[in-house]
Amino acid sequence: MKPKAVALLSGGLDSATAAAQALADGYEVIALSFAYGQRHTRELTAAKEVAKALGIQEHYVLEVNLAQWGGSALTDPTIQVPTGGVNPEVIPPTYVPGRNTVFLAIALSLAEARGAEAIYLGINAVDYSGYPDCRPEYLEAFQRLANLATKAGLEGQAPRLVAPLVMDTKADIVRRALALGVPIERTWSCYQGGEEPCGLCDSCRIRDRALIEAGRPDLATPKGRELYAQEAR
Repeated sequence: MKPKAVALLSGGLDSATAAAQALADGYEVIALSFAYGQRHTRELTAAKEVAKALGIQEHYVLEVNLAQWGGSALTDPTIQVPTGGVNPEVIPPTYVPGRNTVFLAIALSLAEARGAEAIYLGINAVDYSGYPDCRPEYLEAFQRLANLATKAGLEGQAPRLVAPLVMDTKADIVRRALALGVPIERTWSCYQGGEEPCGLCDSCRIRDRALIEAGRPDLATPKGRELYAQEAR
């Protein structure tokens, strides 16, 4: 039997690529997604489609309603999603307080209960929107917690946190996704809901630029291609 790994699967490009990497690394993958009170459920639809396309048989979708206390443009509709471009010096209002810590804690519980060797997540510290819980230092700290706070950890078998994309550029992630056969067109990264991604929010801008730079402008939004052309002039 293959060893097991839990993959946090939001429905976005990064998490889908990390899940595909786990499969390529020889794991039987258990996908874990969250309905956390986000602005829309379009990304959860994408997560289900991606899991199916990758052949992942076991997929949990848990409700953890972080919108009850808000604090983010992604969980509070009264806070506007920024569309003016990425400022790497400022943590944007799309940061969700404690989200990755909550998700990882639940993933750790699932991994220990199922005897999984690893937890794969798609966090990225290079081309990201300034989130403090997307840094290597954060991962190292949580790994120490996993080693200390679990029965598996005390027995020397704590699940490993694996972030294969943490030091990749976004264009590198696109190239990796293409090589792994990730259905990029089924992923959803836009902070807004709707039928089509907006092409203006931070997440769309980062994704569209990467798609263009990786040679797949056809997968970028029309607005993204337009903005890229304007910046290139």
